[in-house]
Amino acid sequence: MDSSQLFGIATVLYIVAMMLYITYLMTKSEGVGKAATTITVVGFVSQSIAFIMRWLEFHQLQGIPGINGWIRSVPLTNLYESLIFFVWSLILVYLIVEFKYKTRSFGAFVTPMAGLALAFIEMSGMSSDLQPLVPALQSNWLLVHVFMSFIAYATFAVAFGTGLMYLISTTEKKTDWAYIFWTSMLGIFLVILGAMGIDFLKFKLAGQGGQFAVKSVLFKATFRSGSPGVVFASIAASVALIFGVWNFGGAMRRILESFDLSPEILDEVTYKSIAVGFPIFTLGGLIFGAIWADQAWGVYWSWDPKETWSLITWFFYAFFLHSRLMRGWRGQKAAAVAVLGFVAVIFTYLGVNLLLSGLHAYGSQ
Repeated sequence: MDSSQLFGIATVLYIVAMMLYITYLMTKSEGVGKAATTITVVGFVSQSIAFIMRWLEFHQLQGIPGINGWIRSVPLTNLYESLIFFVWSLILVYLIVEFKYKTRSFGAFVTPMAGLALAFIEMSGMSSDLQPLVPALQSNWLLVHVFMSFIAYATFAVAFGTGLMYLISTTEKKTDWAYIFWTSMLGIFLVILGAMGIDFLKFKLAGQGGQFAVKSVLFKATFRSGSPGVVFASIAASVALIFGVWNFGGAMRRILESFDLSPEILDEVTYKSIAVGFPIFTLGGLIFGAIWADQAWGVYWSWDPKETWSLITWFFYAFFLHSRLMRGWRGQKAAAVAVLGFVAVIFTYLGVNLLLSGLHAYGSQ
């Protein structure tokens, strides 16, 4: 059994766990909750073993001797590997939070992000083959920069989930800005997931999409269709879905209330996740990234789209911490910043690769 097969097993287990966590949220069945946690742990172990095996396979392919060979052979060199590692980091951080706070309800909001990342891998048709390092990546900074960046992304993802839960549990009136905000964000998330699913059905299963086709087919079956009628229908269906989430959002609040999750706990987890992730992102994502850029391209900062959006992301979380520590911001405003910050993370990570071009273009492969 090779690393790809173990990654495949982990993928199936994570998707099953995601469905069980959502079922647990709806039913409060302790047996379902335990099964979800058990399957998540097994999937995490399987993925960890797969990552180590791929690291060994990549080291053998590179053929670089010594400790530098192992450092430069870390399998984090393309979009497929980075997505896999993001999911691993997310599950690791989530399991720490679950065991620390002894609640499984977080899983229904965190594991869908892992499921979406894994679905994106399948829909895009990206290659999982090992490929030699491009010259810009042949550096010892690869390990610390990418590793620390994705650990930070994982903590921000958890903060996104708990921040969303805080907004859901503390809003009642449909006219409140916080209620409109979280229902809109959740509705948009479902719209994107549905549009990607339609792309998958039309292009992937129908055999119309080739390898690395995600840039050319993303939303082409809906919002970017050549047919004005399809575009109009897609927009209308999206508006209807978002309205439906807004209209029936109160049911989600009642479900969360049944778990006796206090807003204080949700606020604490959101804050601590960002407080841990922010210095890691600052050091690994920005400072170490700038040092690596100077070695690779001869300049510390070039306002490359990826660099620019990384800085925008940094400002979101710097604002969150500054507002909390200096002005005592807590509650709905802080939770909204945590949610928007992760939207910036997603665009930094995927949106730049798919929509823009620059020195980090190799990340789209």
